[in-house]
Amino acid sequence: MSKETILIVDDEEDILELIKYNLKSEGYQILTAQTGEAAIKIARQSQLDLLILDLMLPGIDGLEVTRYLKNNASTRDLPIVMLTAKGEESDVVTGLELGANDYISKPFSPKVLIARIRAILRRRRKQSEDSGNQIRQEGDMMIDTARHKVTIEGVPLDLTLSEFGLLAFLADKKGWVFTRGQIVDAIRGENYAVTERSIDVIIVGLRKKLKNYAQLIETVRGVGYRFKE
Repeated sequence: MSKETILIVDDEEDILELIKYNLKSEGYQILTAQTGEAAIKIARQSQLDLLILDLMLPGIDGLEVTRYLKNNASTRDLPIVMLTAKGEESDVVTGLELGANDYISKPFSPKVLIARIRAILRRRRKQSEDSGNQIRQEGDMMIDTARHKVTIEGVPLDLTLSEFGLLAFLADKKGWVFTRGQIVDAIRGENYAVTERSIDVIIVGLRKKLKNYAQLIETVRGVGYRFKE
């Protein structure tokens, strides 16, 4: 069976070729683009398994590409690894809140990037294999982990991947208190480099979308969060 198809998006030719060479050596099928516009076009027309996306692009930048793809039904579940040279926390937080799965700062180790990619694709395969009729219900809210869907009174909520993963994780262990670090490990994998603030931002966005069910996500001061029993 052939390996997964990955789209690499970066306007720096040397970075593009470096990533392409290393991923092709691992057996992955590779597509490339140097603009946000081209990335969106390829993502919509191709069966991709993962997107490596530079944030600093001419024209439509990486955050706008992420926003577009996560708001499109055909691409919203596409895993995204962000590349950033800025080192600015705000960009990382925004990208994760929009639904990106991981990020890595330039300059980076190709081995580390490959390890991150393997981890994301491995979790994606496992989720696909484990998907069954896993439905949790709280009043009129239903969390369908097999279909990656949350509805309230039958109306689907427009959640990002991060919001859905966080909600499903907490709902699966009602009453258990988890630190921000534990939540990150559960929904993104161990040793994921992310700030505590990003979890708080995801929680704020999720509560707004849950509306009357927002109180189910409880803040435990000085510790983290839990799903109300």
